[in-house]
Amino acid sequence: MDVESTPSPLGNSVARFLAYLAEEQRAPDNTVAAYRRDLGQLVSYAEERMGPTVGLGELDVLLLRGWLGSLARTHRSASIGRKIAAVRAMFRYLQRRRLVPGNPAAELRLPRVSRPLPTFLEPDQMAQVVESPHGESPSELRDRAILETLYGSGLRVSELRGLDLEDLDLGHEGGLGSVRVVGKGNKERVVPVGSKAVAALRRYLARRTELLKPASDPDATSALFLSRLGRRISVRHVQTLVKRYGMLGAGRVDLHPHAMRHSCATHLLEGGADLRSIQELLGHASLSVTQRYTHTTIGRLLEVYDRAHPLAGGVRRADPGPDRAGR
Repeated sequence: MDVESTPSPLGNSVARFLAYLAEEQRAPDNTVAAYRRDLGQLVSYAEERMGPTVGLGELDVLLLRGWLGSLARTHRSASIGRKIAAVRAMFRYLQRRRLVPGNPAAELRLPRVSRPLPTFLEPDQMAQVVESPHGESPSELRDRAILETLYGSGLRVSELRGLDLEDLDLGHEGGLGSVRVVGKGNKERVVPVGSKAVAALRRYLARRTELLKPASDPDATSALFLSRLGRRISVRHVQTLVKRYGMLGAGRVDLHPHAMRHSCATHLLEGGADLRSIQELLGHASLSVTQRYTHTTIGRLLEVYDRAHPLAGGVRRADPGPDRAGR
């Protein structure tokens, strides 16, 4: 249901909350869209059972549990948890505006969610992916710059899409650069850009204007990465090109931009970077999110241990016999 067009009191309250998220909180478009879908489902469920005039005061914990129960057969625990978070956030907002006396969603228990380990590629596989666009056309130079920046700086795809020319500092020739990123929660951070990404960005910027169109809007004029249509590149476009080069470079049909971010973090951790530095680089609000990468590296460590240690469960080393001292 399109909650922003429904005349029901409940739909109007949801629309008001969504406007607050988008306009005052400046929440990411993906977050607003997800909340719109989740709360639209709640509006549909409540109106089917209580009529089109159902209001906020009639939403109690029993109705909310019934709604979640109806979704449990077809939705994963993570999806159910997100819907609970959306309803809780809406009621908190309405409470602050004194439009509701309480928050029935606060009584809902979040489902236990098992987080899968992050997907990542080995360094040599990632190098093959990043180096796949080796042509000299403006779009191929752009693709190489995008891949180098995603992997080298660990950016989210939405952060990369939002980059403007003025956010980029390429530093000195052959050295490191930096980029100013606006991440989740509208939080800014400065992220280093490696020398290979800097070189790729310089080559792309030398041809970038060839992608601009005469009727380009001001947003395209300021955007760092442009599509062939002369517009700011879309998230879907980046996802598509990452998938294409993942197949070309590493034979991986499942590669996505977040896997490049995971690969960046995993390779930094394996190279000796500390978790706090990786947390700052990736823009994680909590260190517990960054600690997911330790599970990946510990698993790899155990594999190496099993293969190499003489007392592990793998192939045992041959008995070298007594040494020269007869021990």
